[in-house]
Amino acid sequence: EDLQHWGEVENGGDGWKIEELPGDFGKEFPSEEVHKYFVTSYEWCRKAQVIDLRVEGYWEELMDTTQPKIVVKDWYAGRSDAGCLYELCVKLLSENEDVLAEFRSETIAIPEDNDADWTEISHTFSDYGPGVRFVRFEHGGQDTLFWKGWYGVRVTNSSVTVEP
Repeated sequence: EDLQHWGEVENGGDGWKIEELPGDFGKEFPSEEVHKYFVTSYEWCRKAQVIDLRVEGYWEELMDTTQPKIVVKDWYAGRSDAGCLYELCVKLLSENEDVLAEFRSETIAIPEDNDADWTEISHTFSDYGPGVRFVRFEHGGQDTLFWKGWYGVRVTNSSVTVEP
């Protein structure tokens, strides 16, 4: 689906690219269901997606009173021949898009000569209070060698799950 569902796309360097697993100097993903990944370039590449919880079937009373857990997950990896940086930022937003809760990872640095293993990062929002209507999921990164092309962080299998 390319970048079809991603808004607010920042294409630093040569921009985002989609590649087939395992890719050059990469490793297979732990799930056979995942075949592609996004990869960043030599300047910051970021992309965000805003999920409207009502459109997805979560009514206001449920979100305000039950406040089901919201679990966000992302997977990232570097190339074994290049260092890179990765960041994840997820915000729970109100009707007016005010930030009601936020998770921001540190800037994760993957060194050159890494093992290219895929790593999962996750966060669970709970007891976030009433008013949540949207989830804004943003991630991105870049390579640390400033090589032309796509040597930055690889991301795939991003998810937002509202638990019953």
